This record gives sequence, structure tokens and C-alpha cells, in this order.
Amino acid sequence: MLKADGLAAGKGVIIAHDRQEAETAASGLLSGQLVGQAGCRVVVEEFLEGEEVSFIALSDGKNILPLEPTQDHKAVHDGDTGPNTGGMGAYCDSRILSAEDYGKIVDTIIVPTIESMRREGNPFAGFLYAGLMMTAAGPKLLEFNVRLGDPEAQALMHRMDSDFAALLDASARGELGTTKLRWRDDPSVCVVVAAHGYPGKVRTGDEIQGIPKAEALGSVVFHAGTKLENGALKTAGGRVLGVTAAGSTLAEAVDNAYRGVAEIRFDGMHHRKDIGRKGLSRW
Repeated sequence: MLKADGLAAGKGVIIAHDRQEAETAASGLLSGQLVGQAGCRVVVEEFLEGEEVSFIALSDGKNILPLEPTQDHKAVHDGDTGPNTGGMGAYCDSRILSAEDYGKIVDTIIVPTIESMRREGNPFAGFLYAGLMMTAAGPKLLEFNVRLGDPEAQALMHRMDSDFAALLDASARGELGTTKLRWRDDPSVCVVVAAHGYPGKVRTGDEIQGIPKAEALGSVVFHAGTKLENGALKTAGGRVLGVTAAGSTLAEAVDNAYRGVAEIRFDGMHHRKDIGRKGLSRW
């Protein structure tokens, strides 16, 4: 796996299946052709097999508050094919991780990282995002980010039953030790609706229709790359909308999210049709 060492808007990772693919990817990154200056330095990493999991914890510098696990879908096409993106959708469901794996991630990855930063005199307050691969040998860390994550945030916010502002305030004040998180039981699914050309050269300015109809069906439509122009809502970025819904089962949440997506229209729009499908086997 090759990864641009700079910021590449989620598009700097290339999974090479043989030497020729690796050499082509390295040339594209180092030349600036693929992600510009972000690829002027390249990290070569071991290829890991398994399911990806996004594990996010809120910290106040000493205490941590783990959030529910989510699974992002990075590849642009169904079946995890095509180039990587910033995320084509995510779902949030406690069944993504067993209790054993959940505890192992907290005890061997999250807590040691927060503790190490505190001992070094740089206590970390905020969201620590661990991108993981669940391999046959257990959880392996792919990356750290210091953000809530997108599209994981949409699925998480849809399930959270606590006062989000109060959580952030407790983190800033160093008072997470007495804070409890409440979650709705229903799993949630976020489907990203992308613009023409994404994740490559994106076309903008296409008029968007159908959002009120999607929301009337129970979806929450998060805006990501939109703008108002002369009273009309138009595309203004690669990932345009995050259509999010819940259900009493994961299958129902998936169906509800895609019912919302089906109401939305704009020229060139595309989305994955398999968000959350991997998780159905756990039900």
C-alpha cells in the first residue's frame, strides 16, 4: 500500500496488487500527477486483509470516552472497487466489534496513545480517530486523525442520544471522567451522494432537487458540497450530500437511507449501493 505523506483530502492512499501497480502509483504520487504536492513524499505500508473499522474516542487529556464503532466505505464503487475517496458512506452499529475486540482497541491503542501524550507534556483534548483493520491477528492501526470523521460523524450523530455540546464542554474542561454517553439502539447508515467526476476532477453547479422529499421519508440530509445560487441549491464540491437514516435493524436502516437517496436528483450524481451491506451478516 502506498500513501501520500501530505494532506490529500482522503485520496492519497493506493492499494497496489502487484509490483507494476506499485511502481505506477509511486510515479503518479511523486510526480504530483495524482495529488499534487501532497505526494512528494510517499509512505510504503504493509497490505492488511480484513474489515476496516473507524474507532473514535473523545479525550480531555487524561480521561477518554469511546464512541460507538463505525465502518467507512472508502472506495468509490460497489464492492470496494475503484480509487479511494474521502468516504462514500458509513454505518454505525455496536455489532461491528465484539466486546473482546472493543476492549482490546481501547486498552492497547487508545489508552496508551492518550497516556503517552500526557506523559510527554502534550495532553490531547478532542477527538482521536483510529482507522483500524480488523485482521485475523486482531486490530491493526492504519492511521490516526484528530477529528470526528466524515462520513462517520453523520452516522454517529444520528445515533447519539446525549447532549453533544455538553460532551465537548466536558472535554475542554477536563471533566470527561464523570461523563456518560447515551446511544439509541437503532443502527444508522449514511450514504454519500457525490458529484460528477468525483474523486477526480469534479463538476460543480448542477442543480439539486428532492431533498424535502427525502427528509419527509425520515432521512436527515447533511450538506457537504452545496451552495445557494439565485435561490437554487447547487453542487459545490465532490461529496455533495450525506443521506442518513436509522432503523430497528441494520437492514431496515440501509433500506431507509436508500429510500431517501432515491428522491434526490442532480446531473452526474453517483453513490455506492452497498453501504452497510457487510454488517448484515452480523445480525
